Amino acid sequence: MTVIAIDGTFASGKGTLARRLSEQYNLPHLDTGKLYRAVAKIVLDAKDDPDDAKSCTQAAQKINSEMLADPALKSGPIGAAASKVAVHPPVRAALLRYQRDFAAKGGVLDGRDIGTVIYPNADVKLYIDAAPQERAQRRHAELIGYGEDISFETVLTQLKERDFRDANRAIAPLKPAKDAHLIDTTNLSIERAFVASVKVIDAVLAAKATKK
Repeated sequence: MTVIAIDGTFASGKGTLARRLSEQYNLPHLDTGKLYRAVAKIVLDAKDDPDDAKSCTQAAQKINSEMLADPALKSGPIGAAASKVAVHPPVRAALLRYQRDFAAKGGVLDGRDIGTVIYPNADVKLYIDAAPQERAQRRHAELIGYGEDISFETVLTQLKERDFRDANRAIAPLKPAKDAHLIDTTNLSIERAFVASVKVIDAVLAAKATKK
């Protein structure tokens, strides 16, 4: 059983990278951010407030794997609401077991606190980051591709606000695990980021194997 934890900033490329790595190592993949997006969608669909902990916690208790395949989870409004939903401790507690149960069987998990909170004993930990301007450009292109009418400046502002919330929330703030390997994708294509990640993962797993 191998667990690869991938944390990092929003729109840094960690999701795409995680999917590629799950194929490379034949491991199941969980995009943990989709859990919070699914909660946000339930809250928004019910016209509840993402800042209301009670409504968000009730939504979190309804999450199942089928909900994570909804393409609507990729939308900008749901992404923004997910960042607000994620600050509520009861929501994080409700989703904790789901994530740990998944990891216990082996897999690639990407999110904000996989290596620090969800599965600190992961075999390999990566932390993916990129400059805010680069991440905003990627996200803007993605949203335009979905047909959303939004300016780059708005995306950049929202991204910086999300970074601040993620890094400063009281529970499980976004930060690299002490033993995480940093990969900066600012000037890397997904292919180059993938190659760099495989190099790190193979080296770490090989080192662990020699110690057994």
